[in-house]
Amino acid sequence: MAARKPAARKKTTTTRRKPVKRTSAVRKPRATNRKEKLAIWAATKIGEQAEKHTQTVMSRKDAAILRMTHEGCPRCKGNGQIFTKGKDGSFTGSKPCPAKPTKAKAGRMRVALAARFGADKNTGLVGWTCPCGTKEKPRYRDARMATAALRTHERKKHGGKSVGGAWYGQIPQQAASDTPAPPPPAPVSKTVENSGLTDQEWEKQNTPLTPAAAAKKGLCWCCGGQGRLFTAFGGDHAVVVCNICRGTGQPTNTPATTNA
Repeated sequence: MAARKPAARKKTTTTRRKPVKRTSAVRKPRATNRKEKLAIWAATKIGEQAEKHTQTVMSRKDAAILRMTHEGCPRCKGNGQIFTKGKDGSFTGSKPCPAKPTKAKAGRMRVALAARFGADKNTGLVGWTCPCGTKEKPRYRDARMATAALRTHERKKHGGKSVGGAWYGQIPQQAASDTPAPPPPAPVSKTVENSGLTDQEWEKQNTPLTPAAAAKKGLCWCCGGQGRLFTAFGGDHAVVVCNICRGTGQPTNTPATTNA
């Protein structure tokens, strides 16, 4: 009788190992006195600042590439990404520009210069502010990364509780200048015929307050809060809207006064 073959053993499936963070192989120096502790602390701080600066420069390069490849884009105004706003005008988030890039390439030298020099080096990046006075200039690629940095600050300084911090984004100067400011209302004047007053009596209707006294009372220094001026010349009487406060009577720029 033929011998029975042993049954094949079932191989146990190996459990998938989770990726473990690699530990640094660099031997950390051990301080034995106060001077060495101070030197290690200073070297650690310098290394942290250098790493932070490297990350900031890389973010600036990414933003510069987006600006150059979306130059002239009507959708994002050349920013490469779109900052969304709420009804109150505050920033609520950011998203990549869905439009097709206007250019295929961005020069390496132009990108390096735009990331280190010029007023637009932080354009397209996001920063955050905290009511406690701490803030970071725009250095993050999007609102999600800036929010994560703000939450880290709140864990370290405010016990993990939100105190009302917010983030903000920097847009290109060209996009800001493209939005025209509303023109101020033109002053209106009115000519009064047969007022029955002399020129002196007509002009006497102006405020008796001096510019310093009007400014002290919180009124427009020119019209004294009336919002209009009474002028007379050769028997022609007119009422002119104050050109300083635009008829509101509210204070604007108070003229400098000298004490005699």
